[in-house]
Amino acid sequence: MGGHPLMAAPRRVCVFCGSSMGFDSRYAEEARALGTLLASRGIGLVYGGASVGTMGVIADAALAAGGEVIGVIPEALGSVEIAHAGLTELHVVADMHQRKAKMAALSDGFLALPGGAGTLEELFEVWTWAQLGLHEKPIGLVDVGGYYAPLLKFADHMVSEGFLSAGYRDMLSIDSDASALLDGFADYVPPPRPKWAK
Repeated sequence: MGGHPLMAAPRRVCVFCGSSMGFDSRYAEEARALGTLLASRGIGLVYGGASVGTMGVIADAALAAGGEVIGVIPEALGSVEIAHAGLTELHVVADMHQRKAKMAALSDGFLALPGGAGTLEELFEVWTWAQLGLHEKPIGLVDVGGYYAPLLKFADHMVSEGFLSAGYRDMLSIDSDASALLDGFADYVPPPRPKWAK
């Protein structure tokens, strides 16, 4: 019986996170811990390229731990989000569409820390791409203090209302422990066929 081979351990992981810190200090603490964790595992960080918010925290932590950090930032946000000057690589692209495509192309998997509308927009795009079979990369939610519980409840609602299959809902892994999510990435097997396949 055929099937997808297990994915190798990721070489680079894209992390979606905020240009703000959030009100709970655990959000910055988790960003710092994740940056350190990625570097300790020899996994490069791909992120939005800013020096502010939890984006800056995770980049600084990964760099301080000797990790590779690749930022991707649109020209228009370079001054607003204050592009990080100390990265391993910084790609300046034309717009948000190019930013997301470049981040995805550079990465072997995706993690979302708590964040706002931009974080969710990035998350939902790579989740949709996975449903369409445009990539077969794992997606994880780092559930700091239950931040993503309402989103998962809504995803279950989409399933119960017939707008999302349970298999596609299960493409999102969720755990408060980022290390467990990364461990699961190596075992990730995408659904057997993409959305709309006959």
